[in-house]
Amino acid sequence: MATEFIDRVTLHIAGGDGGNGCVSIRREKFKPLGGPDGANGGDGGDVVLEVDAQTTTLLPYHRSPHRRAAHGGIGKGDLRHGADGGEYVLPVPEGTVVKTKDGEVLADLVGHGTRYVAAAGGRGGLGNAALASRKRKAPGFALLGIPGEERSLVLEIKTMADIALVGFPSAGKSSLIAAMSAARPKIAEYPFTTLVPNLGVVEAGGTRFTVADVPGLIPGAAEGRGLGLEFLRHVERCAGLVHVIDLATWETDRDPVNDLRALEAELADYAVDIAHGGDLLPLDERPTLVALNKIDVTDGREMADLVRPDLEAAGYRVFEISAVSHEGLRELAFAMAGLVEAERARREAEPEVPERVVLRPRAVDDKGFRIAVEHAGGEPVYRILGDKPERWILQTDFANDEAVGYLSDRLDRLGIEAELFRAGAVPGATVVVGPGDGVVFDWDPTMVGGAELLGGRGSDTRFEERTRATRRERKEAFHERMDAKAATRAEFEAERVAENAARERAARADRVDDPSQGRGDGDGEDGRS
Repeated sequence: MATEFIDRVTLHIAGGDGGNGCVSIRREKFKPLGGPDGANGGDGGDVVLEVDAQTTTLLPYHRSPHRRAAHGGIGKGDLRHGADGGEYVLPVPEGTVVKTKDGEVLADLVGHGTRYVAAAGGRGGLGNAALASRKRKAPGFALLGIPGEERSLVLEIKTMADIALVGFPSAGKSSLIAAMSAARPKIAEYPFTTLVPNLGVVEAGGTRFTVADVPGLIPGAAEGRGLGLEFLRHVERCAGLVHVIDLATWETDRDPVNDLRALEAELADYAVDIAHGGDLLPLDERPTLVALNKIDVTDGREMADLVRPDLEAAGYRVFEISAVSHEGLRELAFAMAGLVEAERARREAEPEVPERVVLRPRAVDDKGFRIAVEHAGGEPVYRILGDKPERWILQTDFANDEAVGYLSDRLDRLGIEAELFRAGAVPGATVVVGPGDGVVFDWDPTMVGGAELLGGRGSDTRFEERTRATRRERKEAFHERMDAKAATRAEFEAERVAENAARERAARADRVDDPSQGRGDGDGEDGRS
């Protein structure tokens, strides 16, 4: 069954998300509150592109362009760490070029086993066991996992061949490669029969090389006419070119010399965007052979004899061939082998360039972040940008007050609060962490996290030492309580006696101030007697 050839796809990939850390306290018989034992979350898996010798097309990614690596497992109690997501390997053909949507080349995958990490997985979050310290004995929070990287990449195949056959449609390129190798491309009597590149292996003497039969070229291909760039990018890596000229074209406005000029003009207009090994020449400067095909047809040999002197005078090596009768193919094959051998010898003679290691040390004044002052609605907005602050925001569970306090400590240690003061921020100013919408909050430099409200952040009253009192200590505590009660009762009794004495004194003073009360009583007695 024929396999559909796809040489360009847009691949949407995402690395696996990191697993969340776990909040857990060890519980074991006879060991109450044994300490934090929440484990870390696993790292998310990477998406890796790897050159596979058995892969020849990008068809699987054309049909299924969305790929995501496995997520990391969540951490669990008893220090059971989450499993890593593992690599998600996507096999690609040799010669695959990885680009961004804007055309920036990210990787040129040449050589079996060559790998490129296309999307990195997210880092797993730390559990509360990893966050514990001498001051923070039992953290009541854990860090969240970081989401995996998401990217949209363009994959292009650029055929890995030594010789490329270039010519107008129906010039006989497919017939030529079928005659010189075991390749069996589609051959028919109409233009653009070949829609995808065909590779054939040719052996001449002791040289073995590959020949690429690519779709036909027409004027304007460099600007995208016909198959345009779909064809031209497949000849970028070739060591030499063979212009296949049709001696029996049915078009009255064409002739071999003008056909060759049109081919050379299109190759000159095409810009090579890959420098494999750093030494690829423009297409119009590559070693070139001219094959005058179809000398077996009527007037074909006469036409070859007519144009050959002009082509040789222009500096071309010309071969008269017939893909049907195989005439002249042996000489052409040895000439191709000569070009391949010369290119291979040139590359071997070049001194090996040692791998260049680029070191980019951190600048002395690099704080790890920067603050950009923006304006929205007439009010200043302070945006914090930097790898660390943005990563810390993703790791924070904002539903946990202690986690928010931990984030506040980290930002303060990084120097963000002092930098906000220098930038002119005042309490209540709007602060955004990260690009775009980010995380927005009102800055309050005096605000404390939830852990401080509960006591000391990182401390836990459950971990305080508690020892059983001895009998003497209990007895002394009992007597202390009894003495305290007796003292309290004596104090209350003294207060009651003092209050009664005060009332009696007040009553006597009232009687002294009102003597009529005593005389009224005497007059009543005299009257009765």
